Amino acid sequence: MKYLSIGLAAFILLFAGTGCSITSQQPAVHDFGWAIPTSVNRIKNNPIVTVEAPKWLWDNRIRYRLLFSSPTNVRFYTLDKWIAPPPELFEQQLISSGLTLNYPLSIQLLDFEQQFDAPDRSRVVMRFYVNAYPSGNKQKGGTQEFLIERPTKTPDAAGAVSGFADLTRQAVGRIQDWLTTLSNK
Repeated sequence: MKYLSIGLAAFILLFAGTGCSITSQQPAVHDFGWAIPTSVNRIKNNPIVTVEAPKWLWDNRIRYRLLFSSPTNVRFYTLDKWIAPPPELFEQQLISSGLTLNYPLSIQLLDFEQQFDAPDRSRVVMRFYVNAYPSGNKQKGGTQEFLIERPTKTPDAAGAVSGFADLTRQAVGRIQDWLTTLSNK
């Protein structure tokens, strides 16, 4: 028993002296990357762009859903987060993109998640409505729903972040195309 006690004490001292400690890993923080504006003049003359969303989208967790096993369970990556809530990031992406607007936009972001169809296959999904208001007018000039999705390069957090960066740039292009058709009417 005496040797067991000495051995246990030596074991504890050995690990205490070698710096064996438990450290928690800090989450990686992501955004959509650098938006490349098409014109500096367009950025200076920003029209009003507001993005609204349900309250569950106003946090910085990256969401995913396993459609193949538990489609009603929303999960979150623990070691990867957005630097800001997705609606705020999307709004900043729209403003800094050089989007040409003739009137204010109100955007309602409804879906923004990674969906797994199988353990090795996922896609990112973004669904939103855009309401355009002609200047000086409180009535809508037009409303359009957008559903944009694309497969991720990898079925993990890195794939989700990369996919959403591409998806938001694609959303900017689609909004611009829609606004052009709206202006031509």
